[in-house]
Amino acid sequence: MLSKDQEILHLQAELARLQAEHMKFEELNRELKEKSKTLEEMSKDLEAKNKKLEAANSTILNLEVEKEKMQGIIDSLQNMMAWFRKKMFGSMSEKNLPLDPSVLEPTLFDMSLSEEEQSDLDAEVKKMEEQNAKVIEVKSHKREVRKPVMRKDLPVEETHIYPEGINPDEYIEIGVETTDRIAIHPAVMYIDRTVRHKFVLKSSLQIEEPEKQTFIIAPLPEMIIPKGMASESLLADILIDKYVYHLPFYRVIQKYKELGVLLSDSTIGDWFTAVCSRLRPLYDKLRERIMSSEYIQVDESTLPVIDNEKHRAVKGYIWAVRDALCGDVYFHYDMGSRGGDTARKLIGGYRGTIQTDGYEVYEAYEGAPGKRMIGCWAHARRKFVEALDEDKKRASEALVYIGKLYGIEKEMQEAGLDYDAIQKRRHEESYKIIQEFENWMNSVSGSFTPKSRMGKALVYAYTLLPRLSRYVLDGRYNIDNNGVENAIRPIAVGRKNYLFCGNHDAAVRAAIVYSLFSSCKAHNVDVRLWLEDTLKRIPTEKNIDRLLPCNWQVLPANSR
Repeated sequence: MLSKDQEILHLQAELARLQAEHMKFEELNRELKEKSKTLEEMSKDLEAKNKKLEAANSTILNLEVEKEKMQGIIDSLQNMMAWFRKKMFGSMSEKNLPLDPSVLEPTLFDMSLSEEEQSDLDAEVKKMEEQNAKVIEVKSHKREVRKPVMRKDLPVEETHIYPEGINPDEYIEIGVETTDRIAIHPAVMYIDRTVRHKFVLKSSLQIEEPEKQTFIIAPLPEMIIPKGMASESLLADILIDKYVYHLPFYRVIQKYKELGVLLSDSTIGDWFTAVCSRLRPLYDKLRERIMSSEYIQVDESTLPVIDNEKHRAVKGYIWAVRDALCGDVYFHYDMGSRGGDTARKLIGGYRGTIQTDGYEVYEAYEGAPGKRMIGCWAHARRKFVEALDEDKKRASEALVYIGKLYGIEKEMQEAGLDYDAIQKRRHEESYKIIQEFENWMNSVSGSFTPKSRMGKALVYAYTLLPRLSRYVLDGRYNIDNNGVENAIRPIAVGRKNYLFCGNHDAAVRAAIVYSLFSSCKAHNVDVRLWLEDTLKRIPTEKNIDRLLPCNWQVLPANSR
């Protein structure tokens, strides 16, 4: 058994050992706390990094979603673009223009211009712009003799002037010098009096031959207005003033007043109505003649007409049909309508070639039996000219192609080629240019909205390309519809002067007069001579075809 001192020593040693272990544990605990603190900081860093990774992952997921959405939008826009192009350019059954121009149902094909083709086109555009901007220098040249401005059959009034104080005993006349000037006498109104002489049978013969006619007088010649006081020359002057010189009736009345004749508006209106009723059979014959042609041009123009119910002028339309082979023109008015029903009345029964602009009512006759529809390149060109301010580069490129077509037409006209030669060159050259133009339109069509001026120009040319191309099928066809547009021009000038027609009947009468006058112009017939002679002859003429401007000839006075 240990002693008390030994136990104390043993306890002190155990205490020292425990204290040493305690210090070790405290040191270890301090180290653990430091490590725990370090781990907590690392944990916080890991949590922060985890949050960043979660945020990045969320962003990636959102991007994937956005990508899917964007792809959906792109697909939708592509579908919309395809739909718009179909609406703009119409459904096409073939992939491109046929190689044979005799089968003209062209469509656009999916092909862009090559770099070489685009380079050539840019060079041509630059050349065209240089030509347009070129300042033409007027160089000195030999002045040509002025062309005569007077007809040879004009009457001559001479004024002789002699030197003052000439002594005929000293001087001999050796010649004269003449100076001609154009002069005019103001119009003169006069009375055209017809004097019919009456005869009576002698008294002795009345008894001897009672069966003989007692009184004899020459019959009054047939007149355009029976017992009217207006001669054919006056009636012709009224119509010419109105429809050639575009004077309203009130100005015509004022002109006659200055010449000594007072006429009322109602009187002139009655005369005009009577004359048009007598000219109506000629108008109908002219219409029959034109509608029997193999090739016609059709257009329409505005003609304001007074609406008695609304008490104001309303916009009406008058149609023009031109025989493109001989130039005859007739105008048609149908209560001012421009609709499909009027077009059907006008050309529904026609068989042949019809040249028009892009007005939608004509689409109904595309592919109709007996009809061949052809378009107007002037209208297509006009729309690209309007687009120059919007996109000069592309519009100029289009004008280069169209300019080539017109250049070929000009060359053939100057060369005086016949119809067969014209058709051959159009097949060989013009049709290829149209195919190139079609390819170009396809390459730029997606760059413009349908509402833009360039878009509208492309839509017009694109959808009408089959019609625009068909002029190459026949050498007699025109490249554009300018012939009938020129025939309509007098109506445009007239409505700026007399402003409107008094009613629908007046518009029909205007159509009659414009038709006959336009046909006179087409055949280089003097309107005044033709109208005066026709008004004299029409009451007794049995074959009114002879009075049409295309057939008219002045008859000798003794044969009338």
